[in-house]
Amino acid sequence: MPRVLLVDDESTFRVPLAERLNLRGYDTVDVDRGEEAIKRIRSDSEIDVVLLDLKMPGMDGQQVLKELKSFRPELQVIMLTAHGSMSSAMEIGKLDAFGYLEKPCDLDKLVKTIEEAREDKIHAMSRHEIPHVDKTSLWTWLWGSHNSRPGIIIFGILVFCLLIFSPAPDRLMTLLSSPKSGEITDVNVGFSGYRKMANGETIADFYSKKHGFSQSVTDESGNKVAVNQTPEKVSYKARVMLGILLVAAMFWATGAIPVGVTALLVGVIMYFFGIFKADYVTQSYAKDAVFFIFGVLALAKAISKTGLDRRIGLLLLSPVKTLPRLLFIFLPLFAITCSVMSEHAMVAFIMPLFMMVYVTSIRASGIKKDKALAVILTLTLCYTANSGGPGSPAAGGRNAIMVGILGDYGIAPTFGEWVMYGMPFVPIMALAVGLYFYIALRNKIQVQSLDISAIVKQASRKIGPMDKNEYITLIVLLAVVVMWITCSDWLGMGGPVIAGIVALNIMRILRWKDIATVHWEVVALYASASAMGAGLAETGGALFLADSFLGILPDFMSSGEWLAAASSIFTGITTNFMSDGATVSAIGPITVPMAHIAGTNPWMVGLSTAFASSFAHMLIIGTPSNAIAFAMAKDPTTGEQLVTLGDFLKHGFFILLLSFAVLWFWTIFGYWRIIGF
Repeated sequence: MPRVLLVDDESTFRVPLAERLNLRGYDTVDVDRGEEAIKRIRSDSEIDVVLLDLKMPGMDGQQVLKELKSFRPELQVIMLTAHGSMSSAMEIGKLDAFGYLEKPCDLDKLVKTIEEAREDKIHAMSRHEIPHVDKTSLWTWLWGSHNSRPGIIIFGILVFCLLIFSPAPDRLMTLLSSPKSGEITDVNVGFSGYRKMANGETIADFYSKKHGFSQSVTDESGNKVAVNQTPEKVSYKARVMLGILLVAAMFWATGAIPVGVTALLVGVIMYFFGIFKADYVTQSYAKDAVFFIFGVLALAKAISKTGLDRRIGLLLLSPVKTLPRLLFIFLPLFAITCSVMSEHAMVAFIMPLFMMVYVTSIRASGIKKDKALAVILTLTLCYTANSGGPGSPAAGGRNAIMVGILGDYGIAPTFGEWVMYGMPFVPIMALAVGLYFYIALRNKIQVQSLDISAIVKQASRKIGPMDKNEYITLIVLLAVVVMWITCSDWLGMGGPVIAGIVALNIMRILRWKDIATVHWEVVALYASASAMGAGLAETGGALFLADSFLGILPDFMSSGEWLAAASSIFTGITTNFMSDGATVSAIGPITVPMAHIAGTNPWMVGLSTAFASSFAHMLIIGTPSNAIAFAMAKDPTTGEQLVTLGDFLKHGFFILLLSFAVLWFWTIFGYWRIIGF
């Protein structure tokens, strides 16, 4: 039964109204003073709505409202007063009251307002990251709600403890304790630091020296010698990292705790279990890709603030008048564009436009929310951006890493050769993404019409011709893109965009308060993914995962085209839990030597590995594109997250399967056979 608190000093009004509300099905509690209302709210978390008189002795309504909102921001308060005025209404509006009604008011109108307030409370809880707890049964309590799932948290703790306290697998011990011989047959040849290891050195020795875990002791002769951590000790840390990987993926996928808190939890565990020393844990969070994510989100603020996003959208989306044109014309062209430009930046440019299209469309149709439309606009953009990754070496750092790995063997492809093998994949995969969402969600869309071109044109007309700020923002944007294309090998991806932010601030376009509104939980999430990838790679956990997968391959997948397909499977799965660059760094050094041993062209295996590292569709940690789109996929009015982690997991799984199908049957067993190696 919904619970309402009625606060009014006039008993002749308060008591009859409470009785009438009880007859309407409300559990009504009434008090006559503001001080009593505050005590009641502090002690009773079940109260949904407060009806608050404005004029009372002692604390007046405005003071009570301010106090209530300070510790219960999600609480919905409806002001009731016989002394209404525009000025008092405006003051109350500043304090976030839900409604303002003059008494005596019509009971039906009051009940309608109470129900609207109860509905808005759910959105307010989401905005303030307050879980909605259902205590009707043990199961509902365990499952909880978004950002608070006790059952998942308990299960995650049990999984983590099981992993770290189980005996170390024999194969993991072999990988960590085998010395480097320099031969291609070394079991640890796929270790991320293999090329930096000295001959005769083990992974355990290298890890201990690199991260300062070696201890100086005096031997029997009185000489000081360095003693490294044992393989047993390092294997324990590798198992801790595997536990972090599973628990973080579980929490992110289910929303067990807030996204940002899970991101911080990764670092907390790495600190307390001594994976790295404190400074290195911090460094692993502060990678170039993390600054890039932050910079792109901040730059998107400037683009949206000046209205430049509508200009860009008019250029790119002018032909898109229907949903099929969006899915089957725009998406393939967008994917090809992402093959030669930063797909993350392109998502950051287009996503605000898609959110504008979403809001305009639902308002025109007279509905409050269209889940299917939000999912289509957000996820198709992400997945086609990811699908542009195989198109050229310029599409991402993962491709540059693979070129470097192949270059170590003297067989690196040129830019044109990569495009020849990769670009045909891109538009076909984009069409597959469009077809999937057309079949899966077309009939679930509630909006009556979707003319994206008209919406973008109308929005562009409203803001008139380009002004000085738009021109400045455009120049800075183009300069950043040019630096990404020409200087990213030494400036990285983060440096240019941070420089762009500073320039826009100096020119008084992007202010600090704009930067402060960046979705920091997404920045923290991607930072934790970088840290997790570093921990897995350097403890040998990533090598153990790769080795375990390759060890279970059947004989027919141990060479030729099937070896390329097998490599893509493991890479495609792993890249959903690690950054794409870290995935290629960990798996590429294994798959390329395997191709040599099996007599298979290393390009076939290396390129399929790099291509599959773009298949990070299931979780938002896999690629900045997912993280950026997730951060922006919020209702601008209620702040509700329109596309959830569960949506990424569910639809991303099917897109992952489609990605494998296109890579195998169109690429590896298709046109690659025609053009040859």
